[in-house]
Amino acid sequence: MEKEPVRICVTGAAGQIAYSLLLRIARGDMFGADQPVILHLLDLDFMMESLNGVVMELDDCALPLLVEAIATSDINVAFKDIDFAILVGAFPRKEGMERADLLRRNVNIFKVAGEALNTHAKKTVKVLVVGNPANTNCMVCQLSAPSIPATSFTCLTRLDQNRAQIQIARRCNVGARDVSNVIIWGNHSSTQFPDARFAQVQSAGSSHLAPAVVKDDAWLKGDFIKTVQTRGAAIIKARKLSSAMSAAQAIVDHIRDWQFGTTGDAWTSMGIVSDGSYGVPAGLVYSMPVRIAPGGAYQVVQNLDIDVFARSMMDATAKELIDEREMAVKILQE
Repeated sequence: MEKEPVRICVTGAAGQIAYSLLLRIARGDMFGADQPVILHLLDLDFMMESLNGVVMELDDCALPLLVEAIATSDINVAFKDIDFAILVGAFPRKEGMERADLLRRNVNIFKVAGEALNTHAKKTVKVLVVGNPANTNCMVCQLSAPSIPATSFTCLTRLDQNRAQIQIARRCNVGARDVSNVIIWGNHSSTQFPDARFAQVQSAGSSHLAPAVVKDDAWLKGDFIKTVQTRGAAIIKARKLSSAMSAAQAIVDHIRDWQFGTTGDAWTSMGIVSDGSYGVPAGLVYSMPVRIAPGGAYQVVQNLDIDVFARSMMDATAKELIDEREMAVKILQE
């Protein structure tokens, strides 16, 4: 018996990340080769001609799993009865723009999104915020949707995790799939803390902690962290465009793990609403390592040793998020 279609809304659907993402969803990379999908594609009025062209291309792929692609500029239509919301669209930072101005524009966008999710989406909806500043946008969205559980809101740090994973793999001369349990702590920004202390490297038929294989503590605390923190900027400098293909891959990875669960002792990093674990203030959307059960229930990996260096890095990225939260709350109260 054929499964009921999963309804997925992608915002910023005429943009370059979505262009790399939509085919991946529609052909089964995210939800499996037997799961029909209905795509709800949201963008601004002036992007509708371009978005209609995207729908034409999806039609022309003749994908057996794609039941329908709905293009709209009406957020209420886009969020109606959806199972997943992938919020890619956000106001981009422009030259000369102050951080507070960027936050103000995005607080208003994600407040409206949260309210629309609260009214129109299924109460079981899972929300992934991609648009930057992703952590604080996610917090605003969550606070604006009080009838949806806080655990249903996450932001994307899987791209940072993937970036860290390949850096470790290259350093150890193994494949990306041979590295697991890298952690991204904190904000999806240049203050994030990529943590390889607990990462596992498969080599010669056995598993080893990454620091024992890398054998270069200075690199792990220096260039490794900096490379991951600044990778997005490096891609913009090289391409003159922000990450799209790698962001789409990370979105697929994030949602697939959230839907089907992590395996064995493996964990993944997600920006989640903090419950106070590891001394992170409750309510902040902060990236942490989680294990996920099939269906989506997750638990923070507990009892990891936090040394002095890790504590300083984790506190620095938390401070940035606290500052962003204070600004966002003031805007919400205006």
